[in-house]
Amino acid sequence: MTESTYIHGTAPEEQHRLSLLNDVLLNPASLRELALRGGERIVDFGSGLGQFSRAMARAVPRGHVVGIERSEEQLALARRLAADDDEADLVEFRQGDVLNAELEWGTYDVAHARFVLEHVPDPLRVVKSMVRAVRPGGRIVLADDDHDVLRLWPEPPGIAELWRAYMRTYDRIGNDPFTGRRLVQLLHDAGAQPVRCTVIFFGGCAGMDIFPTLAANMIGVVRSARETILSMGLYEEKAFDAVLREYDGWAKRPDAAIWFTMPWAEGRRTSS
Repeated sequence: MTESTYIHGTAPEEQHRLSLLNDVLLNPASLRELALRGGERIVDFGSGLGQFSRAMARAVPRGHVVGIERSEEQLALARRLAADDDEADLVEFRQGDVLNAELEWGTYDVAHARFVLEHVPDPLRVVKSMVRAVRPGGRIVLADDDHDVLRLWPEPPGIAELWRAYMRTYDRIGNDPFTGRRLVQLLHDAGAQPVRCTVIFFGGCAGMDIFPTLAANMIGVVRSARETILSMGLYEEKAFDAVLREYDGWAKRPDAAIWFTMPWAEGRRTSS
């Protein structure tokens, strides 16, 4: 398989989930780890709805951000969201596939990709393009999921089995649900010098103001993959719906907790 496959689709519910994920959970922490200086030229591989592309652009007022996105639906919505916020010219959004990017090679200070590599059959090919995109000394920043790190407690009945079925959808289409643990190796194999790795925590517990959003996002990942899971015969429909009902009840518990982290790694281009 040579094309990217995104199992969650682009329905309005999925777009809303992605917006919440960006705005509430990830962007502030991701910007903190990036530690931008204000003048960088950045290319964002798989820019999606563009919220983080715009967040980076606001952090580099003397720089420039290019967002590459394959989905015309997501690209159109990204441009609309930017226009609604009076930021239509903040990011240069381009239509393109990260597996076959066309860029001004060797001219960027930072190449960034988040939640992209887990959805492509050849993540190394993408990272090699990212290395090629930056100038010597430029930064390559990868952030992606390792779905095996999810822990819910007290564990809702059936959720572990359903989550494993969700992870199986990845290998069925040639992708990897554990990409996050491989980020440093991908940087090395792509010819970059790994310089740092960490994790960004986006779990939480009952009692936190954002917990309802966290809980809805976590199960939203599975809900959006429902048809894929069922069509692959990985889970029975009635059982699927029963687990979701258990989860919805669990999310209201006063002792509910979600433990989940996003691996994050940085490398530098050393060659000319």
